[in-house]
Amino acid sequence: MVSQKTKVINPSGMHARPASELAKLASKCESDITIKVGEKNINPKSILNIMSAAIRCGTDIVVECSGETEKEDLAKIIEAIESGLGE
Repeated sequence: MVSQKTKVINPSGMHARPASELAKLASKCESDITIKVGEKNINPKSILNIMSAAIRCGTDIVVECSGETEKEDLAKIIEAIESGLGE
């Protein structure tokens, strides 16, 4: 398992559009992915899970990946979050 801490930079947080982009990207990954927000563990392969976490701008999150492609998948997810998920 690999993990990395990052910060959500989207001005409006993880609302529908960035949550959708993250869910699409995570769904293409072979690894098991978990996003930790405070005490919550979220499966980012579901847009509803992401949106229900109410992740706001500036929130620190930890992305964990485990599986055969964990390093590559972690890099993709972190890069997407740090680039603003298309916003």
